[in-house]
Amino acid sequence: MFKSDPKASLLVVEDEESLREAIKLNLELEGYEVTTVDNGAAVLKAVKNEYFDLIILDIMLPEMDGITVCENIRMQNNEVPILFLSARNSGADRIEGLKKGGDDYMTKPFNLEELLLRVEKLVVKNKKLKERNAAPDVYTFGKCRIDFTAQSGKDKDGKSLELSKKEIALLKLLVEHKNEVVSREHILQVVWGYNVYPTTRTIDNFILNFRKYFEKDTRNPRHFHSVRGVGYKFTE
Repeated sequence: MFKSDPKASLLVVEDEESLREAIKLNLELEGYEVTTVDNGAAVLKAVKNEYFDLIILDIMLPEMDGITVCENIRMQNNEVPILFLSARNSGADRIEGLKKGGDDYMTKPFNLEELLLRVEKLVVKNKKLKERNAAPDVYTFGKCRIDFTAQSGKDKDGKSLELSKKEIALLKLLVEHKNEVVSREHILQVVWGYNVYPTTRTIDNFILNFRKYFEKDTRNPRHFHSVRGVGYKFTE
C-alpha cells in the first residue's frame, strides 16, 4: 500500500549514478513518480518544462552547484519544495542551504527511512498549503460571477457564460492564487497534467478569452494579467 499520493511527482538530482538509482527505486516503491537528472543545467530545463511536487537536490554537482540551482529556481518564482542532500555537514552549510531557498537539509550518508519520512512530510505540507486556498463553489468579483461546479458564470455585462472544463480549471487555479503570479509550470500540471505541454500561446489565448468575458477594457485589464517570462496573475 502506497504511503504517498501516487500522483506526486519528484525530481531527484544526484551525479553519483548508483546513489541516484537507489533513491529513485525506493521513492518509486513508495508510490512516487520520479524523474532523475545528474547536473544543474538539466534541473533548470526540467523545472521549466514540468511541474514537480518536490526536488531532492545534491549540492555537489558538476559545473553548477545545488545552491546556485536553488537560487535560479527561486528567481523564477517557483515555490517547489527543495530538500538538499550534501556531504557538507557543518552548521554553516545547513544555514546557507536554508537561506538560499531550501526547505530541508540532509547530510550524507543518510538513513533511507528518514529520507522517505522527510520527503513525505514536505509533499503533504505542500499539498495542504495548496488546499488551504481552495476557491468556493461560486466566486464573484465586481458584476462577474463564476460557478465552478456548474461550469457557468456571468460576464461583465451580466450575460450568462458556459465555460469549458479547461477554462474552469484555469480560472479556479488563478482565483486560488489571487494577487500571486502563477507559473506556467504550475498551470501545466494542474490544468493539462504532467505530460502534456501546450505552448505559452495556448495559455495566452485562455487569458485573452477571460479578458473578453470579464474585463471592461481588454487592453488595460484589471483582473487577468500576463507577467512576461514568469506566468499569469488574477487580481480583483
